[in-house]
Amino acid sequence: MQHIDPATLHFLRHRRSHPPKLLSNPPPARTELMKLLELAARVPDHGKLEPWRFAVLERAVLDRLAPLLAADVAAQGGDEAAVAKARSAFASPLIVAVIFSPVDSPKVPEWEQFLSSGAVCLELVNAALAAGYGAAWLTGPAAQPEFARAHLGVTGDERVVGLIHIGQRGAAPPERPRPDIAAKTVFLA
Repeated sequence: MQHIDPATLHFLRHRRSHPPKLLSNPPPARTELMKLLELAARVPDHGKLEPWRFAVLERAVLDRLAPLLAADVAAQGGDEAAVAKARSAFASPLIVAVIFSPVDSPKVPEWEQFLSSGAVCLELVNAALAAGYGAAWLTGPAAQPEFARAHLGVTGDERVVGLIHIGQRGAAPPERPRPDIAAKTVFLA
């Protein structure tokens, strides 16, 4: 028996990220965000290790971090354009940092746990899009280990896998060229 879901196939065929500069307020309320995070957690997770966690950055935190990130980029030798980009990196209504938090396991290698964390990022973007929000998965200087440890609560072997920007959709983002799947695919015999 086939279980075809045309609505989901249509969603996946037409899904696209919404650049943070196109997002506006209001972001999802905390109760709605928790539901989106529950959906994001429904990813492949060999061993049920849950090797990831979330740090939610709401407006007050984003406003506090923006000048700190700009100063950090400037201190590392970033030019004016890089500093300006860093200053605007927290302009989204809400950002969820997905943090890879590896679990010591004799069965599940760290790289597999890292992939599960990346899957959480995509699943959160897709959940937000399906709920009617705009969303994008970015990294950038805020995801760098030094900044993340100092300001995002990252500890030990943890790393920021993605900064998921969420807000109200603005203008539709332009379509971009998609890969030539035939050129990227080989059928082994």
